[in-house]
Amino acid sequence: MASIDPVRKTHPLFNSREGNIVLVSAEGTLYRIPAFILRNTTGFFRALLPPLLQAAQSQSGVVDPIEVDEKDVVVERILRMLCGLETPRWASFDEIDAVITLAEKWDAPGPISVIRSAIMAPHLLQDSLRLFILASHFGWEEEAKIASTYTLTLSIYDEQHMEQLERLSTKDLMRLLAFHRRRRDDFRTFLDSDEPFNAGNATNHFCSGCGEKVDNHTWRELKARMFYEMDQRPLGDTLLGLDMEEWPESIACWSAKCRKPECGRFYYNKLVTFRDIQDCLDKLPSTI
Repeated sequence: MASIDPVRKTHPLFNSREGNIVLVSAEGTLYRIPAFILRNTTGFFRALLPPLLQAAQSQSGVVDPIEVDEKDVVVERILRMLCGLETPRWASFDEIDAVITLAEKWDAPGPISVIRSAIMAPHLLQDSLRLFILASHFGWEEEAKIASTYTLTLSIYDEQHMEQLERLSTKDLMRLLAFHRRRRDDFRTFLDSDEPFNAGNATNHFCSGCGEKVDNHTWRELKARMFYEMDQRPLGDTLLGLDMEEWPESIACWSAKCRKPECGRFYYNKLVTFRDIQDCLDKLPSTI
């Protein structure tokens, strides 16, 4: 080996006698790796190492250390995968992004495939937007579809998501935004239809008890509130739950009844309406 600063430490897992290539992390840690491992697992070193090894044989017989810009946590993780060693559980997409960026730079399909099999872990699914970004970047359609479903809990147009959305290609960004918009707009179309919501949407609707014309303003206000909720959270899980029971619009709608004292019939059947709203939600597209 070429002379190495003795102050630098060698990583204990990567200090093999057969390690004729030395990688140096951004933090100065040395990683001794057999050249054949790097050549066989990465396109980058497959192209880089042969001329370096050939030059070393004809000159000093050693290869100078190769500097890597990434920190130890990234270099160690990718080398574990390249060498078939145990890989710790991924804690977050911050870890994944750093390692997969290096794997892509090195043209290392093995680590990328390992990461692909790991990103569907439940705790990573909660970071659905970053999962969608990663899956879209690599063309992993199945994972992208699953991630798109989990993004339905997000108000996608909020400013807090803008930085992440800017990482998407125009095509993938439009696919995701169109999916969210389609669920919201399709839901509104269902709510505005005469079937099954004839009691609230008919131009002229009359009380079934006395024939008095019905004022449907409470239903229209409830529809507007439900549309707003779907815009904020297209999954629709805020509808039909306990929270909805406390909306002023819900209370007004379910208590609306005929103004004739001798009649007093309620305008809307709450249980039937809930069932019909759930049917509408079930008909909405669930993935991109």
